[in-house]
Amino acid sequence: MGPLLDLGRRKALDLDDVPTLDDNDSVQGILPNFEAKLILVSGSGKYTDVTTIKLVKALVLTTWKLIMFTAVCALLRTVSSYVGPYLIEYFVDYLNRSPQSAKEGYILVLSFVVAQFIEGLSSRHLLFRSQQLGVRVRSTLVAIIYQKGLSLSNQSRESISSGEIINAVSVDAIILAMLILYSTLGLAAFAALAATVLTMLANLPMGRIQQNYQEKMMDAKDARMRAMSEMLRNMRILKLQGWEMVFLSKIMELRKEEMHWLKKDVYTSAMLISVFFGAPAFVATVTFGTCLLLGIPLETGKVLSALATFRQLQGPINSIPDTVSVIIQTKVSLDRICSFMHLEELSSDVVTKLPRGITDVSIEVRNGQFSWNTSSEVPTLRNLNFRIRQGMRVAICGTVGSGKSSLLSCILGEIPRLSGDVQTCGRIAYVSQSPWIQSGTIEHNILFGTKMHRERYEKVLEACCLKKDLEILPLGDQTIIGERGINLSGGQKQRMQIARALYQDADIFLFDDPFSAVDAHTGLHLFKECLLGLLASKTVVYVTHHVEFLPLSDAIMVMKDGQIIQVGNYAEILNSGEEFTKLVFSHKDAISTLESLEHSSGNPESSLIPGDSGSMLFRQDKQKDENEGAEEGIVQNGQLVQEEEREKGRVGISVYWKYITMAYGGALVPLILLAPIIFQVLQIGSNFWMAWAAPISKDVNPPVNSLKMASMSFFDSTPSGQILNRASSDQSTVDTSIFDLMGYVLFPVIELLGTIILMSRVAWPVFVIFVPIIAASLWYQQYYIDGARELQRLTGVCRAPVMQHFAESVAGSNIIRCFGKERQFINSVSHFMDNLSRPSLYNAASMEWLCFRLDILSSFIFAFALVLLVTLPAALIDPKTAGLAVTYGLSLNMLQGWAIAVLCCLENRMISVERIFQYMAIPSEPPLTISKSRPICKWPTNGEIELHNLHVRYATQLPFVLKGLTCTLPGGLKTGIVGRTGSGKSTLIQALFRIVEPSIGQVLIDGLDICTIGLHDLRTRLSIIPQDPVMFEGTLRNNIDPLEEYSDEQIWEALNSCHLGDEVRKNELKLDSAENGNNWSAGQRQLVCLGRVVLKKRKILVLDEATSSVDPITDNLIQKTLKQQFFECTVITIAHRIASVLDSEKVILLDNGKIAEDDSPAKLLEDNSSLFSKLVSEYTKGSEY
Repeated sequence: MGPLLDLGRRKALDLDDVPTLDDNDSVQGILPNFEAKLILVSGSGKYTDVTTIKLVKALVLTTWKLIMFTAVCALLRTVSSYVGPYLIEYFVDYLNRSPQSAKEGYILVLSFVVAQFIEGLSSRHLLFRSQQLGVRVRSTLVAIIYQKGLSLSNQSRESISSGEIINAVSVDAIILAMLILYSTLGLAAFAALAATVLTMLANLPMGRIQQNYQEKMMDAKDARMRAMSEMLRNMRILKLQGWEMVFLSKIMELRKEEMHWLKKDVYTSAMLISVFFGAPAFVATVTFGTCLLLGIPLETGKVLSALATFRQLQGPINSIPDTVSVIIQTKVSLDRICSFMHLEELSSDVVTKLPRGITDVSIEVRNGQFSWNTSSEVPTLRNLNFRIRQGMRVAICGTVGSGKSSLLSCILGEIPRLSGDVQTCGRIAYVSQSPWIQSGTIEHNILFGTKMHRERYEKVLEACCLKKDLEILPLGDQTIIGERGINLSGGQKQRMQIARALYQDADIFLFDDPFSAVDAHTGLHLFKECLLGLLASKTVVYVTHHVEFLPLSDAIMVMKDGQIIQVGNYAEILNSGEEFTKLVFSHKDAISTLESLEHSSGNPESSLIPGDSGSMLFRQDKQKDENEGAEEGIVQNGQLVQEEEREKGRVGISVYWKYITMAYGGALVPLILLAPIIFQVLQIGSNFWMAWAAPISKDVNPPVNSLKMASMSFFDSTPSGQILNRASSDQSTVDTSIFDLMGYVLFPVIELLGTIILMSRVAWPVFVIFVPIIAASLWYQQYYIDGARELQRLTGVCRAPVMQHFAESVAGSNIIRCFGKERQFINSVSHFMDNLSRPSLYNAASMEWLCFRLDILSSFIFAFALVLLVTLPAALIDPKTAGLAVTYGLSLNMLQGWAIAVLCCLENRMISVERIFQYMAIPSEPPLTISKSRPICKWPTNGEIELHNLHVRYATQLPFVLKGLTCTLPGGLKTGIVGRTGSGKSTLIQALFRIVEPSIGQVLIDGLDICTIGLHDLRTRLSIIPQDPVMFEGTLRNNIDPLEEYSDEQIWEALNSCHLGDEVRKNELKLDSAENGNNWSAGQRQLVCLGRVVLKKRKILVLDEATSSVDPITDNLIQKTLKQQFFECTVITIAHRIASVLDSEKVILLDNGKIAEDDSPAKLLEDNSSLFSKLVSEYTKGSEY
């Protein structure tokens, strides 16, 4: 430890400075052993068979050597701690004797000192090995929870929180104390035993009450963390809709519920502590009172020995509340973990997986019946019978909610099977409808754990239109992208996960609507280069709403209501069924409209131009991404994601002062300071009389208030794991640890001063030796604290990646399973856990390193005092006072170590307060409302939008994304905004909602500058259907009307308008939304978003790729709904489907952040060379492909 602490004095420690773990402390070292023991105790090794007792047994068997060593240390400490009290009687008798034998005196001194040394050494090993045991148990439990999370079925997927496991035992110490009392006081010891048992029994009812409170508190905390996680995932949509306050109030209500149970828990703990702090005095009163009743003489030596034993007994008795509390917390946590382990897992026999080459049939389903909800009377998929041979290209189409995505899930084995058989041959790669992107580099996301083959890698980049994007980035494919790919547009995330699938050496490729998030030119390129090119010899099954990509498939499956109603090639089924014909003719109607416009404009068929198919442009680019997420903050080395902020040096005094004065304005501070002083004065006074007469605080609120006003740039550059870490782990430390430490820090300091005064009164030279010893102790403390402080901060920083990796893995568990990457991800979480354990374990080791040296110094003081008492003339020493001094001196090493350790521990824990205060000081957005500049109630009345020389950039050091836009969007008319990827379309929308503020210029709505009013006043007066449809956990009613402003009749009218009414009526289960709305299809979620704006009905409506996830039939229905409901409103449409903007009165074409064209569609098509004409030509060409 010395070299590490020395390095910590000279620089702020980084993780690379911390030594690696021993193999026995690492996850990879301990997990296989634990799994073997779990099989032994459970008989099967299945997590679903695990009970709390079996789990504890497996943990004990896994760590039994360390437990035994810890038990030996505990025994040594207990025995050695009672040697002193046992010898006091002999020492007082020795001082009373005359003449005295110097040899006998020195033997007694040596016995005292050796016993104290053994106690200190064993204590240090006991505490460190206990911490080491805790690290091993924590790592094991996190690993098995993670493994379980990867195997959960969709019905079981839910979150669980588990605390660290701590064990404390003090029963053996109490038993030994009883033996010493019996040898000293005889039968009166049984009175002490009875008093002790009485004190312990008083704890039982309160212990049960406390367990109930802690269970309720943990449930409330879980609910708060789920709500906060949901808020962080969807912060962009919350800001766009102006719903931050709704979600804030929900989280604050959950926090109030958590605080309600926390206060009850704290009050119960305070009652227990009060009982047990008074226990030694109560036991002493009962014991000595019994002595008087029984006529047992109270000799000075016996009384002092008893008092010393009571002081030693005070530790075990006082630890009972903490021990009981820890046992309760441990049981609650273990019960919750076992409940999590009992959740249903994904069945491994749903799909029969054959190795490649066994058969030429890649996929076969026979008599298949499948259901997401196994208790539902109507299966999700039914009567499935099909066979797909190797090398076939099969398309799946159908209306929204017909079961297309569920069919792919059936092939993957993700949906529960009711009957039938599924068989696949070869490895499978899967591209989900909602892109799943990991935090990490672009290369890391594409390789996905596979070795780099440069030639194949380059081909994949080319096929997925990613090469030009990477050339723009300073770090190319080594650029780190944000959490969930938040720095990418929807199309870019889709292309990246297509690249991930293509790079894998798979035989079967499943694509779930891969072209919905890209423009026509990019979609055509992907279809040609990926499906027809790199995958020409592979089996490809793709879901699509793009009819233009159907003719070149070998077979088409048309779905409706969970059944395949038509199968065949394009020509065979075109005239054989009504459903497919509707899809095709809906698409042809859009193409006919385009062609008629082109014809009427005299625009001959223009050829495909090679242009840019879409660039992945980040904050540092000269252009801006589609739906760009990150607004500001290029960090060092061209990276986008910031490392977690970590303070350096000491925790400032202001942090302490701010913390202790938050409760009642600091009114409790004098009481906190005086209470321990009075307690110690009374305790020492009572013991002094016996020798002669014988012959805080309010917790810090979580930083939700500050987070709600933080700009989107903060959320885009800060992984949610970091925020959740501060809202959970740091908040728990503030809630449950710091107020205890605030009180405990004063007790040892004051008692230490009292002991010094008492010992100096007996032998004044002791005071002289105290000065250099205290100076040495403070030097050691300073030597220790710099490195320990940074180790504690590293522990906090290293906890966030564990949480983030867990959240990412659960969200993408189906993709991880499909690619067979479970072991890779388990290894990753093991790596993150080891990174967390390293600073945590070495921080514990550094504490024991310090305490051992303080023990040595304290033992030196005690030995010096004893030698003085033995060598000084008897006339100068009063045996009674000397015995009392020795009684207190026995705990000198404990007091000094306790004082320094608690001070250091408090500073380490205050880092949690410091980290929360950091978030409370986040720069905020402009105010939600400005009282002196509130718009009128009916604003906007016309909906006219004017842009005057609008310049927008995402940070002051970055180039402009929008460059001098000047135009007018007429009120009450429909305006389409088009342009290639990176042209600035979504940036314009973000500027309209002030997600990013204009740098130069103005945006006026009905003549009012939007920058002069509050954000809430602006955003709640506008409506938007975002590209990524968002649903929140809860009821459908709460999703469509979060503010609870509308009646049931109005909500049903909105549901009918967005074509969801019939679906909701026939399936009551649809009234509830699972987390992220996962029990609704992407198209249905898009319709719910449509229902919100229909209900809200604002004068200005923005459609940001609002129909990207729906089929042509539903697209046409949505367009009709928009025409009916918003015919007098200003509608701004951003679309990849050019047909979506053809009925607009005005089209604005953006190119490189500037307005390249601005006119009606018809007039723009009159010019053969116009960029809009080329976009239309690309779309029609793709449809003819």
